[in-house]
Amino acid sequence: MPETAATGSTDPAGPEEQRAPRPSGTDLRPGDGSPPWPGLTSLQVLRQLESGPRGLVETEAAERLTRFGENTVPSWRTASWPRRLVGSLRDPFTAVLLCLGLVSATVAAWGTASVILSLVVVSCVLRSSGERRADRSVAALRKLVATTATVLRRTAEDGTPRSREIPVDELVPGDVIRLGPGDLVPADVRLLRASGLTVHQAALTGESAPVSKHPVDAPEPGGGLFDQPQLCFQGSSVASGSGTAVVVSTGAHTLFAATRSGPGPRVASAFDRSVHGISWVLIRFMLLTPPLVLMANAALRGRGFETLPFAVAVAVGLTPEMLPVIVTTALARGASLLARDHRVIVKRLPALHDLGAVDVLCLDKTGTLTQDRPVLGHALDVEGRPAPQVLHWAGVNAWWTLQLADLPTPDALDEAILDAVEEDELLGYEGVAALPFDPVRRLSTAVVRRPGRLGLHTLVVKGGAEDVIERCALTDDERARLLALAAREARSGLRILAVATSERQARNRDYTPADERGLTLVGFVALSDALAPTAADALKVFSDRGVTVKVLTGDHPGTAARACTDLGLDPGVVLSADTVESLTDGELADLARRTTVFARCAPEHKARIISVLRADGHTTGFLGDGVNDLPALHAADVGICPRDAVDVARESADVVLADKDLTAIAHAITSGRHSSVNIATYLRITLSSNLGNVIAMLATGLMLPFLPMLPAQILVQNLCFDAAQLAFAFDRLHPAALRAPTVLQPRNFLRFITGFGLLGAAADLATFGVLALALHDAAESGEAAFHSGWFTENLLTQALVMLLLRTGCRAAGGGTAGPVRWAAAGLAVIGILLPLSPLGPLLGMTALPPLYYPLLGAVLAVYTVALTVARSRYDRPGTGR
Repeated sequence: MPETAATGSTDPAGPEEQRAPRPSGTDLRPGDGSPPWPGLTSLQVLRQLESGPRGLVETEAAERLTRFGENTVPSWRTASWPRRLVGSLRDPFTAVLLCLGLVSATVAAWGTASVILSLVVVSCVLRSSGERRADRSVAALRKLVATTATVLRRTAEDGTPRSREIPVDELVPGDVIRLGPGDLVPADVRLLRASGLTVHQAALTGESAPVSKHPVDAPEPGGGLFDQPQLCFQGSSVASGSGTAVVVSTGAHTLFAATRSGPGPRVASAFDRSVHGISWVLIRFMLLTPPLVLMANAALRGRGFETLPFAVAVAVGLTPEMLPVIVTTALARGASLLARDHRVIVKRLPALHDLGAVDVLCLDKTGTLTQDRPVLGHALDVEGRPAPQVLHWAGVNAWWTLQLADLPTPDALDEAILDAVEEDELLGYEGVAALPFDPVRRLSTAVVRRPGRLGLHTLVVKGGAEDVIERCALTDDERARLLALAAREARSGLRILAVATSERQARNRDYTPADERGLTLVGFVALSDALAPTAADALKVFSDRGVTVKVLTGDHPGTAARACTDLGLDPGVVLSADTVESLTDGELADLARRTTVFARCAPEHKARIISVLRADGHTTGFLGDGVNDLPALHAADVGICPRDAVDVARESADVVLADKDLTAIAHAITSGRHSSVNIATYLRITLSSNLGNVIAMLATGLMLPFLPMLPAQILVQNLCFDAAQLAFAFDRLHPAALRAPTVLQPRNFLRFITGFGLLGAAADLATFGVLALALHDAAESGEAAFHSGWFTENLLTQALVMLLLRTGCRAAGGGTAGPVRWAAAGLAVIGILLPLSPLGPLLGMTALPPLYYPLLGAVLAVYTVALTVARSRYDRPGTGR
């Protein structure tokens, strides 16, 4: 079987089509991470696998799937529910609560310890259950975009092999697969044929440059495993070229599974860093609270360790125990609704919040602003005159590149050219070799043998005008004139491809990019891009929601500017890649603020522009679908790709669009903002309310001869408030609350919780005066009544805070009652009725005198006015959120 670059045939079957019997004493089994049968030829490997170039029979593939299992890496499977339950204890707030509960148990404060440990258990159960449901939901959604492989199989032993797409987890040893640009290598494979194949192995070796791969008849001894040109491994991806290979190892037996425990940790997002920074400030304060309370009570009231349960309960009161639950629930719910209503799949839940914070969206032009299928405009010769012969040679290049490189389908430009050329005109040639397009060379080459020209090969080269003209044998004046001709056509918004040919003596050795020199220019082919039907509306939505769109494209500046202008997006001054290369990061950041279109961008240019925008304080999203978009997908805060993107791009992205439609991204950004606003609202309200209660209890505890609230009462109050705040994960927001990117700014956040916390403390202290007035004659039941009165006031003020401080509360004031209103109402009812119920005496509370309620109503009325005024001042433009 010949194992060199592909020639004219597209069927991998050769003279050894029939499977040979296995050598005796061998055992068909998947590999174990070791080199697959070193020293064997390709034919021997096929025999060992009981396979052949025509692939497996479907029934045999099904039997092997049962025997060897699915082609999945075990370490990537989701954790079990018990493991998640234990893992949730690593949350900093949960860990602190557990420590405080153990301290209470140590000093025999069993009631306090029981309530604290109950809070820990409830938080862990809710969080682990929510994460499990979220994982199940995301796993179901990921199946919609599961990576597939092109496999060659037969329905019967003597049947004709057919190529079809199957999920990669159905691959088995012995399957024959085809690889193309952008494909992930789905298993460990041995190459049978290849044409210009290069592979990225960075995930396995750390080397950034792609490595050339090609079949060899027998491996040479020596050299590392990854240096073997005939082997490709799971975890790598195809950079360019194509190939046909046989699968030798799958699942847990691949080298990737043997050497990697799973995907590496992801860098924390800006939201995670902000929340974690605020969390650790609160945790330090929580840990300092018990000793401070003990020392103050000992110094001013002569109390000793009997106040430790109270001090622990006060520290617990600062804890936003429901934060992990609220975050998981809000993000999972948003991702589920996005998938159901808008066919947007969020593969990584935290990416939904990052979407809400996006203020710069970078995207390519082709396939997003314009449709994937360009249409042919006209063909010109080197003098600028109409020339059908130029279109003919462009068709020869497109047809034979597709055939010789084993590409599954032509790209959009080639398809437009082939649609305009009669197929009969292309079949008179004999294909010899092909160098497929790659984003570095920016051109493709087909080598053909023309009828009646024995001993000669014709190179037909097609690609970007500048790149082809650079490789032509021209004088400086001719080159300048032709570049000016191409630029004139491009300025009208057309996509210009140059076509060149060259006659060479026939030879047996492979053709390489070094042969693409000394060409003769034939002419130009002009194509136009049809605008995407929803692009103009989506761009308007982005503008209304504070998202700046920047176009990063490899196209000609004129083509990109024309598309933007037609869509109502002012291109301004277009920045080209050569200008980008000459700028420092600071200079590029300054220009990037004012530039909408970056043209002629290579993959590294896109990644650098996005990195500079992030360093400048922006949260960036990038929409791409090709191999050349990988660096930018990794560089952005959120990587987005359509469902029909190349495999490696789809696996690298955080968000996948079932349809390539910009309006779907607008819906995703809105959903991300909705989830983020609810999470931020929970944090602001919880921490400001908790801070106010703690300040008031600490101050009152030093003025009273008894504790202002019993530890059990504090913990029950905290538990009720936490349960009510779960409603924030389901809160409905007015569209006005979603018009700007959602960013949690620590300085404004701390200013909010401090200001409103002090206001809440003032209301609590006012209640202290009300209680003193209402209970001045209640000598015997004064302590229990005081506890009851303050318990009631705390839950009522917390219900008010939930209603008045939630984001968008004034805009969303009308309509039916939402979940937050019902939760606040329930909280208020518990605050009023619990002291009067049979549970009241068990918690050390009693009925209150009638005079207390109108006085409390007056305090709450004043507090409501104060909250409203303070919120209005806080919401003024320029004060931030």
